[in-house]
Amino acid sequence: MKPFDIVVVGGGGAGLYAAMEAMKTNPSLKVAVLSKVYPNRSHTSAAQGGANAALGNTAKDDTVEMHIFDTIKGSDYLADQDAAEVLCSEAPKIIRELDNIGTPWSRLDDKTIAQRPFGGAGRPRCCYCADKTGHTILQTLYEQCLRKGVKFFNEYLVLSLSVDGSRSKGLIAMNMKNGKIEAFPARAVIFATGGYAKMYWNRSSNAAGNSGDGQAVAYRAGIPLKDMEFVQFHPTGLRKSGLLVTEGARGEGGYLVNNKGERFMNRYAPEKMELGPRDLVSRSIETEILEGRGFDSPAGPYMHLDLTHLGSELIKSRLPQIREMSMYFEGVDPIEEPIPIRPTAHYSMGGIDTDIFGRTPMDGVYAAGEAACVSVHGANRLGGNSLLEILVFGRIAGHTAAEEAGRHEAREISRQEIEEKEQELRALMKPSGHYERYGELREELGDTLAQNVGIFREASKISKGIEDIAALKERFRHVRVFDSSDVFNTNLIQVLELQNMLDLAETVAAGAYVREESRGSHTRTDFPVRDDEKWHKHTTYTYENGKPVLGEKPVTMGRYELQERTY
Repeated sequence: MKPFDIVVVGGGGAGLYAAMEAMKTNPSLKVAVLSKVYPNRSHTSAAQGGANAALGNTAKDDTVEMHIFDTIKGSDYLADQDAAEVLCSEAPKIIRELDNIGTPWSRLDDKTIAQRPFGGAGRPRCCYCADKTGHTILQTLYEQCLRKGVKFFNEYLVLSLSVDGSRSKGLIAMNMKNGKIEAFPARAVIFATGGYAKMYWNRSSNAAGNSGDGQAVAYRAGIPLKDMEFVQFHPTGLRKSGLLVTEGARGEGGYLVNNKGERFMNRYAPEKMELGPRDLVSRSIETEILEGRGFDSPAGPYMHLDLTHLGSELIKSRLPQIREMSMYFEGVDPIEEPIPIRPTAHYSMGGIDTDIFGRTPMDGVYAAGEAACVSVHGANRLGGNSLLEILVFGRIAGHTAAEEAGRHEAREISRQEIEEKEQELRALMKPSGHYERYGELREELGDTLAQNVGIFREASKISKGIEDIAALKERFRHVRVFDSSDVFNTNLIQVLELQNMLDLAETVAAGAYVREESRGSHTRTDFPVRDDEKWHKHTTYTYENGKPVLGEKPVTMGRYELQERTY
């Protein structure tokens, strides 16, 4: 066993900031990070665009209050307003702190941090490092964690929480390098494992490892999830792979163009055009395609993102990664011709239910970043608020856990718990007369979600999705792992990831079915209007007898009243 005061699960931006802040709050604590990959390969490295903060470097009249309002409006008024205030108020401090510890922000001519426009924002406030912002932030935080003595356990997969009554004792994980099941007793556990949008598989911008591990482990341990039906489709994924083309491309002035050569966003967001909120822009693209104004290809219909008018110098200096990706994956040089794009499942607004301090309803368990639902994004996240969220609430969760860890008695995890988990995994490797292949189930899960619980939803389609997921869960009982090796058994790892995605997909579909309104990223064609009287509330999901039990929570209001959302 490896006892620690705090164990952070996840080595991305939220996890690293939480670990760094915990050590800063109390340097005497023993803090560990468990990560499925090496931290500098975490999915934060794929975040291209930037982090919002009302610094006023580009727009001198920008204010924190404007940022708060844009966030709440962008959420379609489902954000908890206390969480939005914390996010936006802390933003300038967090950006300057990152600057002080070495993050190489792009600069304006006066050497202040550069800021560019992003969708749904009233002012250009997105701070960036060319189009590699997440990558540079991750390197900076990893360096700081190493300096402060954080212990890293890389290539570990979290399997379960160890729970005693209403309190966590720590967690059980698999060392992927040798297949051993290990216990990590801890006074506090912080989940920072990222999102679950990879369940959409081929229609997702997420890395293959974004399987919702933290949410699934917490959910099965009795911790409620919240707002799981809200999955954001980013407007611009590459046509073939779904990989992300940053919103920064449109922030720099890129156009969305249909097969008639029209900048069609003037029909849907005449003021903001391409910089409308992501849910609106994604729906607009899908509408254009459904109405026959898209381009056809063997990989499916698509639209054009045109950057050619921006010029070679700007694209090479501010969007170098986008150019490289477009050339490699699509054979298109954006300096010369438009990029073929289509919306792609990108971000999970739902997650582990937390308060603004990162606490979950279970004693000793915290969550931050995309794994959590502090309700700061509501029904739709604004571009530039995700990197900001992992930084702000990662820091807060680390600080809270460090302050509260001393209140909890350290408890051991029994050998019996470890042996039970070992037996559970061995059962997956036993031969059987009838078996299912996990790869087929994974593809089918992604297909049914994209077709039935995607951008446009309605009762009969969602019902079909619910039936499909139930059938896939039944078939999963017959999945077998044919690789019997202990060393990097990727067959076993992917089966466990599929199990997590199936459990979470069930909550996504269940929430989509009961929410009979259209709000943010959740669009019901059979209930096309936002219904504040019945549905201005959060949905919650508790795991009972292998199924989600739905509940609800009120939205925390503040100074901003409900309004119609127009752009």
